[in-house]
Amino acid sequence: MLTIILCSIAAMAIIGERFWSLQRKRIIPAELVPYIWQLHRDNKIDDATIRRIRMSSPLGRVLAAGLLNRKHGRDMMKTSIEEVGRQVAFELERYLNALGSLASITPLLGLLGTVDGIIRVFSDIAVGGMGDPGILSAGISEALICTASGLTVAIPSLFFHRYFERLVDDHVVRMEEESLRLIDIMQGNREDV
Repeated sequence: MLTIILCSIAAMAIIGERFWSLQRKRIIPAELVPYIWQLHRDNKIDDATIRRIRMSSPLGRVLAAGLLNRKHGRDMMKTSIEEVGRQVAFELERYLNALGSLASITPLLGLLGTVDGIIRVFSDIAVGGMGDPGILSAGISEALICTASGLTVAIPSLFFHRYFERLVDDHVVRMEEESLRLIDIMQGNREDV
């Protein structure tokens, strides 16, 4: 049970951290792309501005990679954006493997507790016989509590693991869209904002 409780605390910490870190406004600030487009129109993109954009958000890191290579052509912009985009996507998935592992291992820990409880019941029967039903019910109750505890941790952990994976995928697709739009505008293929 102690291990299941520790897994529960770890899962809650990861879930809380991921809710905080994966907020859309932190990953893809709504004002960033219009700001960059305005800078491009006014011809005010310099190294200091690109550094500020890079530090602003994960999307800023991706777009800054393209801005640094804006004079080297479309292919170079796209390649640099893709490289940084892979790094950003990897960082957005931080702790998700741990959460998935917790979702997988806690039912097994509950099962281990169940087996341990049943073994104790049979040991008590071997020592004292079948005469005391209280001994039997206490061991069976302990076994069932372990199973229920493991499932109580595993089910929400699995749910949030899947939810955060989908959220990261959505953020990555949105960043790709914004990056391609930036490439089109910077390389003169589009004039609209």
